[in-house]
Amino acid sequence: MTVEMALRGARVRYGPLEALHGLDLPVPAATVTLLLGRNGSGRTTALRALAGTVPLAAGRVRWRGADVTGWRAHERARRGLCFVPDRQAVHGGLTVAENLALAARGAAPDPALDAYPALAALLPRTAGTLSGGEQRMLAVCRALLAPRTDPATGRPAVLLLDEPAQGMAPATADRTYALLAALARDGAAVVLAEQGVPAALALPGVLVHELRRGGLAFSGEAVEPRAAGE
Repeated sequence: MTVEMALRGARVRYGPLEALHGLDLPVPAATVTLLLGRNGSGRTTALRALAGTVPLAAGRVRWRGADVTGWRAHERARRGLCFVPDRQAVHGGLTVAENLALAARGAAPDPALDAYPALAALLPRTAGTLSGGEQRMLAVCRALLAPRTDPATGRPAVLLLDEPAQGMAPATADRTYALLAALARDGAAVVLAEQGVPAALALPGVLVHELRRGGLAFSGEAVEPRAAGE
């Protein structure tokens, strides 16, 4: 597997508390990578460190062989990184149609409406009035509509999503994971923060990194057994 992006010895601090303790985390291209762990394990912080929305206290972020530790979030976004956080992932004061237009960057939002037909009836609604599951559908559309490659280099995109199916009905959640897996098959590096392995992603080739208290407790494939309680 080709490593597209990586954390190297990453440490992140929130005031006096250290959330990541020298974490090494590879992100391969054309692969779904799951960051697992309970609340407080560091999985969300690892995503934010990759995205550039939190600074590193120590360590490095590598991307395509280059040190991008000092790059800001918008600089990484311009080079093909899409980050869908667990909160405030949509523009609540804009309509669904306006949110999709921003994500599509001028292109037609057809892929998003094909993936989530329920959004078609909600296009005039203000995003802040949607249910939690509807907002997550709209948020995931950012990843579905993102360019598959960096426009400047043609290299695979990096898609980071924090609990993308939270609040969705089971069938919609399964469809969401299938869509994200399809993006990885197209070449994107897809990283998901989850509390456990979604049933739809318990597949060979899906990588798992389980975090515990800011450190790595397990690495392997989603189909590999892990010790009880992990």
